[in-house]
Parts: sequence; structure tokens; C-alpha cells
Amino acid sequence: MTQDLAVLLVDDEPEILYGEKIVLQAEKIRTIHTVQNGLEVMPILAEKEIAVVVLDLSMPGITGGELLKEIAGEYPEIPVIIMTANNEIETAVECMKNGAFDYIVKPLEKNKFSATVKKAFENFLLQKEVSLLKRHILDGKIQNPSAFSSIITKNSRMLAIFSYAEAIAISPQPVLITGETGVGKELLAQAIHTLCGLSGEFVAVNIAGLDDNMFSDTLFGHKKGAFTGAETAREGLVSQAENGSLFLDEIGDMQESSQVKLLRLLQEHTYYPLGSDVPKQSNARVIVATNQDIKNLMEAKKFRKDLFFRLRTHHIHIPPLRERSDDIPLLTDHFMNEASQALRVKKPTAPPQLYTLLSNYSFPGNLRELQGMVYDAVARHRSGILSLDSFKSIIGDDVRSDDPVASVSNVSERLNIDISKPFPTLDEAEEILINEALKLADGNQGIAASLLGITRQALNKRLSRKKQSSQNGAHSL
Repeated sequence: MTQDLAVLLVDDEPEILYGEKIVLQAEKIRTIHTVQNGLEVMPILAEKEIAVVVLDLSMPGITGGELLKEIAGEYPEIPVIIMTANNEIETAVECMKNGAFDYIVKPLEKNKFSATVKKAFENFLLQKEVSLLKRHILDGKIQNPSAFSSIITKNSRMLAIFSYAEAIAISPQPVLITGETGVGKELLAQAIHTLCGLSGEFVAVNIAGLDDNMFSDTLFGHKKGAFTGAETAREGLVSQAENGSLFLDEIGDMQESSQVKLLRLLQEHTYYPLGSDVPKQSNARVIVATNQDIKNLMEAKKFRKDLFFRLRTHHIHIPPLRERSDDIPLLTDHFMNEASQALRVKKPTAPPQLYTLLSNYSFPGNLRELQGMVYDAVARHRSGILSLDSFKSIIGDDVRSDDPVASVSNVSERLNIDISKPFPTLDEAEEILINEALKLADGNQGIAASLLGITRQALNKRLSRKKQSSQNGAHSL
């Protein structure tokens, strides 16, 4: 990502400008502006988006110290690196007090120079990211809704994730996406890639089940003759993701030796094809995902802590479908449209009871499971209103409790029982539970029976008995 940012080099000596430019080009920084006259700096900053300024301290006309004050006053978000001679260190320290990001002593030391510029880039991106986050939090608007067009939602938690994704899209740091199977982790990764505006491709690979050799060959490629059968050289997926995004799914299944190689890729942006001792550079944006609990894996010594800390810079957790039930009608309708078009049939009408039934299901397979349910129901449909039978056959008795480990006080509050008074009798408790289930099911007895864990016939008997008892009580009056 830093390769796409612009740096402005300011020095009155052309040889120094040339040397600085060569060092940065070797780091694949493509946009480099150079000026020898300090008076040209402010007009350039007004016209172009500059991420870092490298400023010589001693120049004719206007000094670096004077120019620093102007830049810090008008463009405080741009980090300024001061270039200084040994006899000017006190002045350079004074510049740090006036807002300079860092200073470098001449003559130019390549590694120190490139490392300082990279650090300044990261500082610029971090400030920009924080600024974007603040703006998103304040206005609550998605700036690029088209990037998320493949994710069907109106849920507030999902919309907050979109805002965060927009804010971190400019960052070169990796993104860790967690969530259960089927919640849409790859769709979000593709959205982040779109938001980055990268010219390269989005390259996705599921690394579950890959041993270390397969991992290395898949990602990094190999040289000719690297192993038996390697008759030709092959580029890996990291190379295919040049100037783009590399999405690694199921990273929780990586072997430790593979984790070391991924850590090197993230830290140094280098990798070794199999059979080669010459490192290659990578500028791909890395996005990873897992449905496992990484912290549990670390405790079990199956996942490296240093890799986790590197990955968690930007962490997005996608909630399961059962925690965003307000999306179920929207998603069901979307999948009905998809299924109808794929099967070339007229879109059926969904009964209102369907959404109540689905809202009380735990959806272990999340969106992917809902999609499969809807496709199956549409395939079985013949005419009229869509039948609930195929959905009920899958759901069965698996209806969720919003709080399966709720305390007595939580249960009593939900069922409107005052625990400070004597408990209701079994008959009274049964009536409370039946009324609550019917309320949740919007009066649908089949769904209410599923919530209660009994058959519809058993519920009908209880309702009939209750009605008869009520009538007998009224007659005795």
C-alpha cells in the first residue's frame, strides 16, 4: 500500500536528490516528486496529495526550519523528515520540537533512510485512518455502498462493520476477519479489496489441509527442479496478487512452519519460492479469515502469538445470522429471487409465518444454510404460497433460546414471573409458557409447538383443555 503513496524530496543538491530517489525506487515506491527550490514546496502540497516530505535543513532562499513551520501550520497531517549535517543536530532537534517527524544525518545511509520513510508512511496512514473512523462514527454514513453490494443486510452491526472497513481500507496492515462458517467472510474481504482501489487482482485461497510444502508451493511457487516432477518454474499466488489483495481463508489450520513464512511475508514483504535462496518482494494486501478461536489455539500452542499480534491490527468479527435476525426477511427474499431465476420458475410468495420460524432457528450454517433451505423450498414448490414443510423438516426441534444459560431472574423477567412471590403452579406455568410461545410465534400454533418442544397435536390438546376449563368456570358462575 505504501508503494502507492507519494513522497516529496526537497534538497538544493541534485546528487542527493538522485540518491534518495534511487533508494526509494528500490523499495518499489513509485510516486516520487523532487524539487531543488524550497519556494516550490507549498504550491506542490496544494496541488498533489503528498504523504511524506523529506526536507533538507540548509537551503538557500528559505531554510528547512522555516519551511517546516509552514508545512506544520497548513498540513499538520503530513510527516516531515529533516535531512541534516552533523554540525546541525541541535537545530534538527529544535525542528523535532516544531513538529518534524524525524531527522536523518548526512551522508545518506540507505537502510536508515528507507526505514524512516516507511515509518513516516505508516504514521500518515494511521492518522488518516483515525480521521476516517471519527468521520464515520460522527456521520454514520457509508461512503461507498457499491463496494458492499454483494452483502445483503440492514443490520446496524453489519453497517458499523462497513464503516470500519471503509476506514481501514487505506491501511497497508493485514486484516483479520473472524466469524462462523457461512457468515460471508470472503464477501467482506472482496469488499475491502474493492475499497482499497488496488490495480491488481483479488486472489483467494483456502489453506485448510495444506501441509507446509503445499502451502509454500501454492503461495510462493517453485523453481525448475525444486523437487521431483518440477519440470518447469511456477509462480505462486502471492505473485498473482501483485498490486492486489491476497485472501487466505482458514488460517487457523496452518502448520507452525507455514505460520513462520506468513509472518515473514507480513513483516518483511518477502518470500522464497521453493528451491530458491533469493527472496522476492511482495506488495500484496493480505487479508486472512478463520472460523476458529485464535486465542484458544494460542493457548493450545497451535498458533504463534507473534503472528496473531501482527494479524489483529485490524480485526473484524462478523456476527452469526442468529444475532442479526432482522436480516432474515431481506436475505430470504434475495435467495428466493436467486433460486427462482436459477430454476427458471415463478417466484413464490412466502407466508409471514416463515420469518417467525426462521427467526427462532439457530442457523449453525448461517447464510449458506439459509440459501440452501430457500433453494430447496423453491425447487419443491408447485403453486400458491411457499410451503413451510421443507423448512420444518430441516429445523425440526432445533429452535434456539436467546439465553440458554439464563439465570432464574432472567427467565422470570422474560416470562413476567415475580420471584419475590410464591412460584406458579405447574398448570399456571404451563399456561405462561404456552402464551409466551404463541406470542413469539405470532399466533402460529405449529411454530409455537416447535418452540415448546412438543407436537402441534399436543399443543392443540392443551389449548382445547384450557378452553374447556375456562368455559366450565364461566358456567359455574
